[in-house]
Amino acid sequence: MRTPGKPEQLECQRLQAHALLQAGVHPSEVARRLGVSPAAVSRWKKMSLQAGRESLKAKVHPGPRPKLTVAQRRELEALLLQGPLAHGYMTDLWTLKRIAEVIEKHFAVRYDPSGVWHVLRRIGWSCQKPEGRARERDEQAIARWRQQDWPRIKKSSTKRPNPCVSR
Repeated sequence: MRTPGKPEQLECQRLQAHALLQAGVHPSEVARRLGVSPAAVSRWKKMSLQAGRESLKAKVHPGPRPKLTVAQRRELEALLLQGPLAHGYMTDLWTLKRIAEVIEKHFAVRYDPSGVWHVLRRIGWSCQKPEGRARERDEQAIARWRQQDWPRIKKSSTKRPNPCVSR
């Protein structure tokens, strides 16, 4: 399992271990100081002996590069916070297809709607399903009914004897 942390932090940790080992510190002491396992220190020592200090540097993340830069993702979030109505949509609901259209319009980058989900996750957004309510819903009438009619209709707290139970 990979050690938790950013690649830059882990690289720094490996380079600190390398420096301590070069200074003659025992590997178990290096492990204790850095809060890692002795096996990790042994592996790093072996790597540096075989391929040099450069082998301890962080590797480039495999896979395709994101289509949007960090700055563009920040700008996208600001655009999304304006809401769909500000971008010419008829309802105030973001969909993956709509977000893909906004990305293409503002950044000239095409995303399939299914790929937009990954962009949203990177900027810290999550799926939210709107609560379904009727357009004709009258909140004042509902509140009035709850205050006046419901107490009258609701069963009283006095218990009536159950005719089905014999005593």
